[in-house]
Amino acid sequence: MTSAVHPSPASTEEVPLTVTAWRDYDADACALPGMALGSHRLTGPLAEETDRLWGLGARRVVVPGTVDLTAAANAAPAAARRTLRSLGLVRDLTARAVLVDWRLRLDDGDDETWKLLSHLQPPQQLDGGGAAAEHLLAWRRSHYLCKCLWRQGPGFLQIRDRRWGDLRRFTCDEPHYHEAIALLENGAPAADVRPDALAEFAEEQLVLRVGDLAWWLPYRVKRWIQEAMAI
Repeated sequence: MTSAVHPSPASTEEVPLTVTAWRDYDADACALPGMALGSHRLTGPLAEETDRLWGLGARRVVVPGTVDLTAAANAAPAAARRTLRSLGLVRDLTARAVLVDWRLRLDDGDDETWKLLSHLQPPQQLDGGGAAAEHLLAWRRSHYLCKCLWRQGPGFLQIRDRRWGDLRRFTCDEPHYHEAIALLENGAPAADVRPDALAEFAEEQLVLRVGDLAWWLPYRVKRWIQEAMAI
């Protein structure tokens, strides 16, 4: 893969999402006067909404409902958009090191999808068969910031992925790869993405398919855990 990101289409942006936010990570601190930020209805692009929450001082955010990835391949269009809207918020808040309270449901016997999502803040609850508790524990123990990210430089875009235990690094300098990522970032019909770019991203497990939509898994780095040269 040798592949500036343009605005992505509003394939999931029309889906409203109401979250509750606080100024601190700690539950006891959140109970103190002045720490609650109340409910916020998110209707705009997630990048803007995440920046807005951060600017308000949000450091803990509760995402309502359960992200349901059971029978994801057959998800109806509206359900797929809702699912990716919530996942996109978890991804973008993780990039800010905001504590996200969310829930996830997978198919019974699905032992792989949690690994695809293991760069995200671990959910508070994971459902999906007898091994769910084991998977959630492994997720919590192995999670750290900057586990799977992308960053943009002059004329190139780089992805760094450590979800599988080693560092896998990909550099994209071809314009149509950049355009594909811009489409995928908020979820887009797979048919709208250049087939060669989508196939390569899928081979490297950088996209998630939900119904007819494909969604970009890595988050754009917002907060480095150490000096950038060491990541």
